[in-house]
Amino acid sequence: MTIPLLTLSHQQPFWKFRTHRVIANTTESTRNLCKSTLYLFLALATPFIAYRCFNSFTMFWSSSSSSSQPATKIDAESLRRQRINSSKLYQPDASSKVPVIYSSYYDISFLGIEKLHPFDSSKWGRICRFLMSESYLEKKSIVDPLEASREDLLVVHTEAYLNSLNNSVNVARITEVPPVAMLPNWLVQMKVLYPFRRQVGGTVLAAKLAMDRGWAINVGGGFHHCSGGRGGGFCAYADISLCIHFAFVRLNISRVMIIDLDAHQGNGHEMDFGNDERVYILDMYNPGIYPFDMTARNYINQKVEVVTGTATVDYLDQLDKALAVAGSNFAPELIVYNAGTDILDGDPLGGLKVSPEGVIKRDEKVFRFARDRKIPIVMVTSGGYMKTSARVIADSIINLSNEGLIETNVHSGRKIMI
Repeated sequence: MTIPLLTLSHQQPFWKFRTHRVIANTTESTRNLCKSTLYLFLALATPFIAYRCFNSFTMFWSSSSSSSQPATKIDAESLRRQRINSSKLYQPDASSKVPVIYSSYYDISFLGIEKLHPFDSSKWGRICRFLMSESYLEKKSIVDPLEASREDLLVVHTEAYLNSLNNSVNVARITEVPPVAMLPNWLVQMKVLYPFRRQVGGTVLAAKLAMDRGWAINVGGGFHHCSGGRGGGFCAYADISLCIHFAFVRLNISRVMIIDLDAHQGNGHEMDFGNDERVYILDMYNPGIYPFDMTARNYINQKVEVVTGTATVDYLDQLDKALAVAGSNFAPELIVYNAGTDILDGDPLGGLKVSPEGVIKRDEKVFRFARDRKIPIVMVTSGGYMKTSARVIADSIINLSNEGLIETNVHSGRKIMI
């Protein structure tokens, strides 16, 4: 007996129908996966695309309006002054806030890639959370800075250098995180360089607030390995150099002292101000670690080399002597203090053995040096490669407040040091 083959409409065999169902299900799964991938891409890309479109629109109209002006040859210094005077980085209103500068955009986090570098790229936010949890700072009293624009960055950086950051391989070299080289540059701009540019805005603004209030602390910044034409050592932009050039023009000052107490030599600002008599550089660093920049060392006005293994008592003694010499050699109108915490005992890169209490005392000595001479001071936090750095920095700021060297109570109205 012959059993007829089960058929559907159009006389299709049943096994073909099952095959079509499998194919249909597979196609639908693939379609859903593609849609999910597209949605993820759009979620990541939309903020950056909107940002780039806005910038392009602004630049288009700026270039259109400027092209209507008579063409004139502008020398480099005049162009620099023009860029500084037209900048918006001094615009944030801090009259009702304390001169502590931070943005949530400072913190760098992307799929855990940031953990491939020993630097704690979330320390900036944790510093503020420690201060707020102990009622030394209110969230509403923190100053939120603007991002440094390309025109702002060109005050110090060359076009060629800024263009080089459009290549993810170059950014990977600067940040010392090799996988960054494999990321599309729009993502690198958004997740790595944008936070850096926001911190640059904070350092530049800090000088204005310090001149107004006597002191200012940018919870980020301190990218002292970057010069106008070269980045390195996790430093993509020269925020210290930019801060000082803005202060020369907008704050009408002519003498600035850099006190660089990060464990590493500040070769970036040294190259930028090597022949500038308006800037005095005191750099206290470990000569046996990165960057080994012998050319930049020639530009240090006061070089204090602290060898690997230097402990707290010896370190603070050398600092006392160095500050006394600096005070007799130069009379600044502003101090920029690069307060790296990589001098801590146990830091994997610094090589020194200074205790947390020693770091707190170090910061107090520098602020007291400024207060005794009635010199406004800017502090940036710079390097520090242990998770404990954030707690130590917060404790140091609390100590400065307890010692009356800064005032974190927005309602007090006190003006420290000036």
